[in-house]
Amino acid sequence: MNWFGVAIGATSFLMIGIFHPVVIKCEYYFTYKIWPLFLVGGLACCIGALLVSNAFFSSMLGVLGFTMLWSIGELKHQAARVEKGWFPGNPKRSLPHSAKEPPQ
Repeated sequence: MNWFGVAIGATSFLMIGIFHPVVIKCEYYFTYKIWPLFLVGGLACCIGALLVSNAFFSSMLGVLGFTMLWSIGELKHQAARVEKGWFPGNPKRSLPHSAKEPPQ
């Protein structure tokens, strides 16, 4: 039996699952403007995947890189969800320009 594919699938599932709350927390504390960090990290992981000779670790770096790149769009979607009231916004941050009234 070859467990290689199952291991890649399981770790990919875990990485994607971990990045869901990471995106939420990053948007909450840093706004979606933290996206360049995800871009640099994602590109670094993708380049690393090309340079690693071990197939498993190369696959994991590739999955991590593309998960970080996908998270760039999710940060902007998360900001929109906060604006719609689906997720709580950071009370220490000023309201976006589209908000009707400032907090009192």
